[in-house]
Amino acid sequence: MEKPILVGAVAYDPRVVPIWEGMRDYFREAGPPIDYVLFSNYGRQVQALLDRTIDIAWNTNLAWVRVHVRTNGACRALAMRDVDARFTTVIVARSDSGIARLSDLRGKRLALGSADSGQAAILPIYYLQQVGIDPARECTLLRFDLDVGKHGDTGTSELEVLRALREGRADAGALAESTWDRQLAAGKVDPAQIRLIWTSPGYCHCNFTALTDFPEERGRQWTDSLLAMRYDQPRWRQLMDLEGLKRWIRPDAATLEGYRVLFEAVEKQKLAL
Repeated sequence: MEKPILVGAVAYDPRVVPIWEGMRDYFREAGPPIDYVLFSNYGRQVQALLDRTIDIAWNTNLAWVRVHVRTNGACRALAMRDVDARFTTVIVARSDSGIARLSDLRGKRLALGSADSGQAAILPIYYLQQVGIDPARECTLLRFDLDVGKHGDTGTSELEVLRALREGRADAGALAESTWDRQLAAGKVDPAQIRLIWTSPGYCHCNFTALTDFPEERGRQWTDSLLAMRYDQPRWRQLMDLEGLKRWIRPDAATLEGYRVLFEAVEKQKLAL
């Protein structure tokens, strides 16, 4: 019997279990077979990949940076969701704050998500630094370090950013554009009270990471099967909806450039990896 490929994922939400039960069912038919291991945080998952106790890790962009740095680049991204190839961060502000552009954030109260969230903390700080603002010195930072270890996956800290804006405890806040769009669509944000002032350039988010010593042919077979999952097949549509994608893609060299900004942000902010 063929030995299953062992895939790691972080249990950031109850839907993770049905996602991975579905993934196991899918690969049981499509091959090669998989099994999965759930972790409480990305630190443990990254270490398991480095220890070779799992074969593939479903990593955030920060977890990818960690693996890349700790292996001196001896890793590869096998696949990602379509939405991961161009992720964006937004800065939103209270309409009565007088903030219309990034430069207006000087002297203002800025709400940030979890410290290990690329989209809601690490990259917002980086983008502000790029336009000459030192948030630590020139803004009053309101941080919501919730679910640390899960790299912002739960979205809890971003909802607290919006709450702080609604309650007038912050003038502006940073969060993923996808979170902002969902909250707007659900009627949880009053666009007359809080408005979008800036959207970041696109960058990459999650990917399936393997080390370079994972057999290349085995990785290719697994990736080919994953990319063959079709949204127009009713049996797998619910699984893809739970994971928030319409198709899986194979990252090429140009796509992987979308991680460069986070590498630079981590280095500039001297974050421990």
